[in-house]
Amino acid sequence: MAGSAHGHTPAAWTGVIISFIGFCIAGVFMVAANIPGFWAGIGVIVLGGIVGGAMKAAGLGMPKDSAAVVAAREAATLQARS
Repeated sequence: MAGSAHGHTPAAWTGVIISFIGFCIAGVFMVAANIPGFWAGIGVIVLGGIVGGAMKAAGLGMPKDSAAVVAAREAATLQARS
């Protein structure tokens, strides 16, 4: 996985950062026994997913590999195992 640069895009980083902030908000309000604040944090987590998906749709995510690239990668993997 490390060789594929999985998730190293502006869309991924932005979505994860927003979701992490939402997780922190929800955690603080959960400890404080504040139910509306907890659900607000959950809303921020969902917002992070929406923002990340929108940024990916706008072209800031990783492009999908073509069928030729996938086939070549599989052939190379099989050859390396032999």
